[in-house]
Amino acid sequence: MNYKTINFSQYSSFKIGPTIEVALLENPSDYSKEFILIGGANNLLISNNPPPLMLLSKKYDYIKIEDNILKIGGATPSGKVASFCKKNNIANFEFLSHLPGKLGGLVFMNAGLKEYEIFNNLVDITTTSGKQTKQEIEFGYRYTNIKEPILEATFLLEYGFDDTKVKMFKQMRANQPSLPSAGSCFKNPPNNYAGKLIEEVGLKGFKKGAMEFSQQHANFLVNNGGGTFEDAFWLIKEAQKRVLEQFAITLECEVQIL
Repeated sequence: MNYKTINFSQYSSFKIGPTIEVALLENPSDYSKEFILIGGANNLLISNNPPPLMLLSKKYDYIKIEDNILKIGGATPSGKVASFCKKNNIANFEFLSHLPGKLGGLVFMNAGLKEYEIFNNLVDITTTSGKQTKQEIEFGYRYTNIKEPILEATFLLEYGFDDTKVKMFKQMRANQPSLPSAGSCFKNPPNNYAGKLIEEVGLKGFKKGAMEFSQQHANFLVNNGGGTFEDAFWLIKEAQKRVLEQFAITLECEVQIL
């Protein structure tokens, strides 16, 4: 098995983590459940002693059209998909221009903006254990029950790229901080907003070390430079504790903690 050295303090969107060897998944038979699969590390908070990690190789970075179906490799960055769709006048993927990540991770967490989700036009996926149709997968808001690495996903092909949607998604992202973060820290509870709850328990703008619940958007845990796993983890736990005590609501982390 081949490995790649990754410095997570540069690679991850949080800009936190050690420099370690990460296994490369080049063939389905390479996969073992002892490994945690990572993608672009856009929603990962990585400690100095994470479990064994694995990354899809460049072999799975591709986009192709076959039999009126769009096929995308699991290692393909969202920006590449958005650019391909714009160039080829393909509809329904405009939201990916403002949603970082790799295709496998986006499908795994049913990523999206508002009602625009990656599962809306999904046909099937190929994992290390074979094909699964959309109907065979349990999915919901930022959730799926997929257990194996996603090597490829296929989507319905519709034409008509919509630039007005790109502008709309850009506007939706306008209130989000530009400092290193992992995006939304917590999922919105039913009929409520995580950012509002964090603000109401007094944590908006609250800092521990270089980590902070952003003044711009309280559900964004940001790194002001040199932030540590320990400080980020403490703030996540503190937010969950205060919200539970004050509102009897359990905040569910959208960030994966390793």
